[in-house]
Amino acid sequence: MMIHDSDTALILVDLQRDFLPGGALAVADGDAVVPLANGLSRRFSNVILTQDWHPAGHISFASSHAGHMPFNVITLPYGQQVLWPDHCVQGTEGADFAPGLDVPHAQLVIRKGHHAHIDSYSTFYEADHHVTTGLTGYLRARGFRRVVLAGLALDFCVGWSALDAARDGFETFVVEEACRAIDTHGSLHRAREDMARAGVRPLTLTDAGI
Repeated sequence: MMIHDSDTALILVDLQRDFLPGGALAVADGDAVVPLANGLSRRFSNVILTQDWHPAGHISFASSHAGHMPFNVITLPYGQQVLWPDHCVQGTEGADFAPGLDVPHAQLVIRKGHHAHIDSYSTFYEADHHVTTGLTGYLRARGFRRVVLAGLALDFCVGWSALDAARDGFETFVVEEACRAIDTHGSLHRAREDMARAGVRPLTLTDAGI
């Protein structure tokens, strides 16, 4: 696959301090993704970064719901919501990009999850699947027809982004070797099944020349 062409964008999802070991919502082995993301980025001319960017007291935080603990699941007006530890709060160190992330040629940063009363795993839509982040419009305006995703976490923000990219008509690939998962309540198995059903295709690091 031609990965330097003008049709393709690499989207590196939520490579932030709070998702690394020691962070507020640490993804196991998440720090291993950073050098892989750096290597991938050097194989793509067009790179987009995403950043979880929650206000304090966000609706997805367990601390916002009396009597609930992190990883409980509740029903909200837009559907089921896993409750998380407070993480990636706007302006905090935990919301910063991962130390060592080196993608100086990234062309866009998409911040998501900044609406207080709705979560946003996907880099394309809020969790109601209707309110857009604007990323689809950007990609179409730039003439991209193919996206490649990597980052954190495979079973939430990467997986939801891949499904939305495919739904919006982009040829969609996920570099699973350059992702890590949270895997709660069967989320990893479900994400893989959903992506396969949606036509999301795997791309290996070898395919990308890494």
